[in-house]
Amino acid sequence: MRIDKTNYYLDIAESVSERGTCLRRNFGAIIVKNDEIISTGYVGAPRGRCNCCDLNYCMREKLNIPRGERYELCRSVHAEQNAIISASRTDMIDSTLYLVGIDYKNKTYVKNAMPCSLCKRMIINAGIKKVIIRNTKKDYTIIEVKDFIENDESLEGVKGY
Repeated sequence: MRIDKTNYYLDIAESVSERGTCLRRNFGAIIVKNDEIISTGYVGAPRGRCNCCDLNYCMREKLNIPRGERYELCRSVHAEQNAIISASRTDMIDSTLYLVGIDYKNKTYVKNAMPCSLCKRMIINAGIKKVIIRNTKKDYTIIEVKDFIENDESLEGVKGY
């Protein structure tokens, strides 16, 4: 049976996540427009800096910081950010970002995965239209980026996700 197009792109994003260097969660992202992959990104330290997997520790893990909080302590650039940095804005307008997160410890899909508040802002400004997030091998959630604009959690002081 032929795989549907959404899961085809999510499978590619999942493969991209395998390059991730985080000791908590590894995400892979791809940006697609007009059925062409514009860019890819995975979680990792900025070029030239040591990755958490090389250091054998995660500062946020050491400090027991909950998911979605205190990203200024994280060494990594997020998958969505890396994909956005690698594409031109012109190419990203009205595109779709496919996102897959894998838990480092148990190799399962990240439950209730969602871009962090900084990534949401970058996705909005990049002109991306939709974000599709894998929940299971076949199931996914489709988010219209306009929802990130209309439901601005930063106005309510919501932490995490």
